Order: sequence, then C-alpha cells, then structure tokens
Amino acid sequence: MSDLRPWPRWVRPLPDDIVVTLLTARDGGEDGKVTANEIIGELDSSRQIPLSFFRSMAGREDPALRIRATSRWESLTPAQRAGLLDDPDPAVREAAQDRNWEQDPERVEAELPSIRPNSRPFVLGRCALSPALVEQCFADGTLRPLARNPHTPADAVARLARHPEAKVRELVAARPDVGPDLVPELREDPDEGVRMRARLHPFPRTWAEYDVIGRIIGHGPECICPITEPDPDPATVPSPDWFAACAVSREPVLRRVAASWSGLPAEFVGTLAQDDDEEVRIRLACNHPLAPPYLLLDVYVTRSDHRSALLTLPGFPRTGRTHLIGHPDPEVRALAAADPTLPEPPVDDADGAVRRTAAANPSLTPKALETLLADPRTAEGAAANPSLPVPRMHALLDHCLNGASTPTAAGRRETTPA
Repeated sequence: MSDLRPWPRWVRPLPDDIVVTLLTARDGGEDGKVTANEIIGELDSSRQIPLSFFRSMAGREDPALRIRATSRWESLTPAQRAGLLDDPDPAVREAAQDRNWEQDPERVEAELPSIRPNSRPFVLGRCALSPALVEQCFADGTLRPLARNPHTPADAVARLARHPEAKVRELVAARPDVGPDLVPELREDPDEGVRMRARLHPFPRTWAEYDVIGRIIGHGPECICPITEPDPDPATVPSPDWFAACAVSREPVLRRVAASWSGLPAEFVGTLAQDDDEEVRIRLACNHPLAPPYLLLDVYVTRSDHRSALLTLPGFPRTGRTHLIGHPDPEVRALAAADPTLPEPPVDDADGAVRRTAAANPSLTPKALETLLADPRTAEGAAANPSLPVPRMHALLDHCLNGASTPTAAGRRETTPA
C-alpha cells in the first residue's frame, strides 16, 4: 500500500473559536518558540480556516480580524466594504482604504508603475482599469490578463475575441459576459479550445459559475488538487439547479463540474457513476459522499494517483475485493489480500507488501498465525493480525520489550569499566 500523501486532498476545517485564538495569538506562546506571524502562516497554509469564517471576519469584534478581512476585498459584499471603510477603528479604515484602490480605475493606473513587474499581470487581471490602461495593454501585448478581467469593457472584449492568439480568444470565449453576437463566431473558431469554451454557453452566466468551470478545465484525470469545502454563501456560488443542469448536459466538461459538487442530488449520482467520460467518474468518486462503492474500487484499480485519497473515504468498500487477488499491480493485490472474506490470503506472494497484508488478514486462524510469526517475511503482518489471541499478543510484547532492554554481550563489554 502507498503512504498517504503529506498534503491530504481534503482537510477538516477548524471551529471558529480555535481559528480566532490562532489568528490573534501573540509572539512566543507558552514555550516562546514561535512568533504570531509563524502561527498565522501555518494556519493559512493548512487550509483549515472555514470559508464561512472568511465571510464573517468583516463583522468580528477584534479589529485585527476586521483588518484581515480587507485582504479578501473582492469577496466582500458592498455592505461589508462600506462598513470597513467607515469602521470606528482607524487602523481598520486605513486597511480598507488601502485595498479599495483596486476598484478605482484612476488609482489603479497611478499605482501600477510602483508594483513589481511579476505582480502586474495579477493587477491587470482583476482590478478596474481606466481606458488609458486598457489601451496600454493592447499596445504592449499584455492581453491574457485583460481577457480574463471582469472589469474589461465590452468593446475591448470584442477586440480580444478576434485576436490572432488562440489562448486570448479562448479566455474571451470563457467569459460569462461575452456578447451573444460573439458566441456563434467563437463556436466556429479554428481552435478546438476556443470552440469548446464557446459551446459551454449559456452555462457561465455569472462570474461565480465561470470560476467553478475554470477549476475543472485543463486538469485531467490525474488531478490531485486539494478538495475544498463547499462555499456556504449562496450569493457567491452557483445554484443547485445550475449544477443539476450541468449533470445532464451533453458537454463532458459540464458533467465533470456537476460530479465535482458534493451537494449534487442522489438522483444524478447513479447516472454519472456510469458516465462514458472517465474524468466524470473519477471526479464523482473523489468528491461525492454518495459515490457507489464499486466506483471507488474501480477508480482505485485504474488510477493510482487517487489511491491514497480514496482509502480515506468512509464509503470505500472493505470487502468484495477478492476478485483482484491475481491483479498484476502489487498495490491492488495488497488491497485484495486485506479482504476478510478472502478464503486463502496470499502469504506466499512474490511482493513483500502483499505478504504482510495477507498475514494481517483476520480470516487466518491462530494456528496459521504461529507459522507466519516464525517466518521473517510474514512476522510483521502476523503480529498485527487482529485475530491473534490476546495472551499471544502480550507474549510478543513482553518478548520485544525484554529484548530491547537486555544489552548484548558486545554492548556489555563496551560499557564495563576497565
């Protein structure tokens, strides 16, 4: 069996009170070994801050948390932004005013020269741009950020839709605000990527829907990107009806989107579990709590990239795997060797991991385990077998402890005073 990945695909969010304690920690702690910034950095990278907490920071009592809320300025509601700009705490107001420049085209234009060159595409791809800055992007060829920027004016979008670079046209075709007169034209584009994006219309009607689709396209069946919790704010996520429509779409990309949503109703799960598109089935297996066990097992066998994540799912089958005992992949054979319904665990398999797993199979009798305990190739698995009688477990532990505490003859000679 392969080890679990050091960065799991899904992590359990922390309770709000724990997050508050960590975000407001001071330098040192009880042992003086960490700084407040180190604590915050570890928490940020852990992915354990719930999305609901980010949404609530703008209204928290602690000014430090309201200041942190300004770092996600674009995700705040207009009312939250207004509240932070008028906050009673001057430090919060200053932080809010410092972030609010992203929505002011003239300020963006004034600030851009002072921004590091490697950060400018990020600014040009998300901030409100003045007409002069838009023309500057056309002049110097910085068009991909412009093509994905929600603030890009319609006339500039139309110009980008006819740009010679296919990737620019593809970014335009993905926009939810692309003009209805441009969609038919983009569906006839010579580039397949552009045509595919254009075929998805009218599904990306909002920027939230655009974001959800964008997280799926281009990842492929081997994708092991982190699986994040569903966004709890209905104002910023597509509706259940939208996901349901994606589930029955003729476009595989949209069915992959539906399969990736953990809230998809059960009535669609059975159909998507048998979808002709492999990536639809993989995404359903990895993301949906109602994915059928046979699908989880099938993805485990066919896609090794997902094995460690699948084994952590509560729906992963613990039996019904005996038919895989002759599989050429030793990792799959080891999975089959752990099935407690297996009549004869393969304790003589050529692969060591398979032998160890087979020796730990609870279907083995105490008599068989004694033989395996005497064999170095299977002793480790047999010692971990839950069917091992308790007195025998105690005897093994005593033997190990006594052996560890008794020095060897060589050790005694080395430590005996002259």
